[in-house]
Amino acid sequence: MRKKLPIGIQTFREIREEGYYYVDKSSFVLSLINQGKYYFLSRPRRFGKSLFLDTLKELFEGNKTLFQGLIIHDQWDWSVTYPVLSISLGGGVVRDRADLEATLHQQLSYHEERFGLHAAFPEIRSRFLELIRRVHAQTGRRAVILIDEYDKPLLDRIEEPVIASEIREGLKDFYSVIKDSDAHVKFAFLTGVSRFSKVSIFSGLNNLKDITLDKRFSAICGYTDHDLEMIFAPELEGLDRDEIRQWYNGYNWLGDAVYNPFDLLLLFDQREFRPWWFETGTPTFLIKLISQRQQFTPDLARIMAPESLLSTFDVGNMSVEALLFQTGYLTIDSFRYLPGRLELTLRYPNKEVQSSLNDALLQALSQDTMAPTTNVSRLYDILMANDLPALRELFHSFYASIPHDWYRKNQLAGYEGYYASIFYSYFAALGLDIVVEDATNKGRIDMTVRFNHRIYLFEFKVVEMVPEGKALEQLMRKGYADKYRQYDEPISLIGVEFSSNSRNIVGFEIVCV
Repeated sequence: MRKKLPIGIQTFREIREEGYYYVDKSSFVLSLINQGKYYFLSRPRRFGKSLFLDTLKELFEGNKTLFQGLIIHDQWDWSVTYPVLSISLGGGVVRDRADLEATLHQQLSYHEERFGLHAAFPEIRSRFLELIRRVHAQTGRRAVILIDEYDKPLLDRIEEPVIASEIREGLKDFYSVIKDSDAHVKFAFLTGVSRFSKVSIFSGLNNLKDITLDKRFSAICGYTDHDLEMIFAPELEGLDRDEIRQWYNGYNWLGDAVYNPFDLLLLFDQREFRPWWFETGTPTFLIKLISQRQQFTPDLARIMAPESLLSTFDVGNMSVEALLFQTGYLTIDSFRYLPGRLELTLRYPNKEVQSSLNDALLQALSQDTMAPTTNVSRLYDILMANDLPALRELFHSFYASIPHDWYRKNQLAGYEGYYASIFYSYFAALGLDIVVEDATNKGRIDMTVRFNHRIYLFEFKVVEMVPEGKALEQLMRKGYADKYRQYDEPISLIGVEFSSNSRNIVGFEIVCV
């Protein structure tokens, strides 16, 4: 039987009482409570963090009827309830530290009113500390502290280092209260998008257990394939399961891969494959940072990084890898343990992210929001028609449209990697099957594309660095096509040569084998 889709609903009570679809996450709740006391979880936006915290709230407050039929229902002592202090920093935009403190004062006032208390101190840290102590004294039960979007005030001002640093200090002071109140705290759970360095924001709360990369909790937010089959089966009729996986599955935190729940709910509602999650707001500073760092875009699909790099995010020290991983634009492909460290290989989670992120990067590069859209559409038509000579004209036109000032500032301009990045991003924006530096027994193909039952092998060269004609010659001399003959599909070898002087394509040779 079909139910209502909980699009945008973050309230556990409403979902349970109003007959919405719900994926039971209560087994994770049991594990957390049985294993520890202080937790931190990082997940991308719109992944269900707020709903999970609200589930915790209803559980500790003893609202038994809401959990009827869930795993935890018969394993929880409903005779005992706890006072819950929920604080959400996800609403509105924080302008500065004063604005942050006003927001916190407002939320503390709400809880004081709930328990019939008056503010004991005017200063935010002491007020929070005293609230926890007095709630414990009044109820006879230690407090449960739930903080949602702990990092949003800081992310709101991440492009303004001075203000961001002031907000960081305010948050650090506030969160340190939790550790200082240990005797009065039953359980604490903090969620956010970013894993800011513990030294920078959690130095006063160094007893937090970070479960972000704990494989046991990889599916604590998001939907698994099993969830789709068991919970959302009525919604799957008429939709291609493989296409659903390619578009929206693939997020991984060392355990089970999950779907973005926001994407799936919009897909089931609209019955269209679109970048629903990406369209809800990709941070402009992310695209700007990638452009400023002059990132070689093909590397985004195969980044290797130690786990420590992904948790050192801080004001003035933002690695592209950490930012992309924490915001959900890259995920874990594979991992291995080395002495004293965990090494991760990252990739795009799915077609939605690969396509949308590269489209956004092309817009930033061209400084024209319409040009990439038009060219990507044209590229699709060219590939469908297998009109390879038209590829040269398409890319020649785009390279010619890039502002001169961008070339002047970009250190990669003039190098093979720069031109290859643009080529790659166009194909990636279509969500095509692409392999960069495709390994063969005789070398590496710069880029392989499989589409519409055809295979395209690209080699890129800059003529100021090698003689003209070398791109296609390398493809043929090394027999790169041999790797793909087993598929019995037409293979095109395409040698593309650029000039750093003219800043455009000067050679484009094609051989079909």
